[in-house]
Amino acid sequence: MSGDMDTTALASPITALLAGFGPGGAHTASEVLRETSAAVDAVHAASRANVDRMYEAWRGRAGDAAMDAALRGQTTAATSSDRGRAMADVLERADAEVAAGRAELAEILRSFRAEADGLTTGGLTPAGTAALVESAIAHLGRAVRVAERVRAELDSETAAMNELAEPIPAPGVPAAGPGEIATAPATANTPADNGIHLASATTGGGLTTGGAAIGSGLAAVSGPGSGGGLRTVPASVTTPRTPDRAHESTVTRPQGGGVRLTLPDGSTVEAPNQRAADAVRNALSQVGTPYVWGGETPGVGMDCSGLTQWAYAQAGVSLPRLAQEQGFGHQRIGPGDLMPGDLAVWDGHVAMVIGNGRLVEAGDPVQIGPIRTENSGMRFLGFYRPTS
Repeated sequence: MSGDMDTTALASPITALLAGFGPGGAHTASEVLRETSAAVDAVHAASRANVDRMYEAWRGRAGDAAMDAALRGQTTAATSSDRGRAMADVLERADAEVAAGRAELAEILRSFRAEADGLTTGGLTPAGTAALVESAIAHLGRAVRVAERVRAELDSETAAMNELAEPIPAPGVPAAGPGEIATAPATANTPADNGIHLASATTGGGLTTGGAAIGSGLAAVSGPGSGGGLRTVPASVTTPRTPDRAHESTVTRPQGGGVRLTLPDGSTVEAPNQRAADAVRNALSQVGTPYVWGGETPGVGMDCSGLTQWAYAQAGVSLPRLAQEQGFGHQRIGPGDLMPGDLAVWDGHVAMVIGNGRLVEAGDPVQIGPIRTENSGMRFLGFYRPTS
């Protein structure tokens, strides 16, 4: 057997590992994802103006229902766009990890061949054969460690892609969770604010990047009111459970400058800033708290303006105590531009927008319900952003 044949046979395990990494090239898939996300963003931007026009032209219960559906549709579109970009990032990272591994294996193979050429010059002696086998084993060990590292990296990318592949909550009327309104009412039975208050302020099979199958299981993608008055519990309110951490939101910072929140229904929304995000998180922590006229005590009893005042105070923003005054001095927001933390203000009630067409308010008890502009015949004053 010639020296060349022996060298080729000894190098074959490294050659096979290198072939398993394929030629690479997931850029086309990631570019398609980014282009699709950009198109969805354009549709989302156009829909904001359409929501505002619909709000101006169509008031009342039916208008509120349409606005709610449109806002939840916006959330679905924004989530789809964000996930598309995140998936593109995963593919590009995976492709870079595979490319780095491929380059390292090519260098290991080159190193072995160069060493083998030196050992076989002039023919193989018994000592040269032993040295050649030892070199092959050492180089193969290095190659296996590279493959194992890349596999671990791709396993991590697989987990990220699987998370992004979770179904996006549909823009239809969501099922009621604990403390939520089961059948979305046009109004909430909330008393008017009489001005009297208590004193106080995808799939398994291996990651494919241009034909490489590294076995990670990831497939590349192709081409409502404060104190006073009689309270009537709405018939559609579900029995709340004691507030717990399931009602808290998870806060992470997106690249766009806002702050993302994961709501109790699993949808992801973006607050305009950290203070608004904190206020939403604080208000959600009180879901299930009983309604108490003039109440301001977390976990014990709150009324509508007590809830929003407390939630924002914990976030470092001061609001007046009366519901109808909590929009004073703040930017008025059109329905198409609503973001978590914005306030819906009536002349006797206030609620906090949490996103995805939902708001949190001190009904009986504190609960989550659909965004609306009607509330027991009260005059709607508008949507306001306390953190603008």
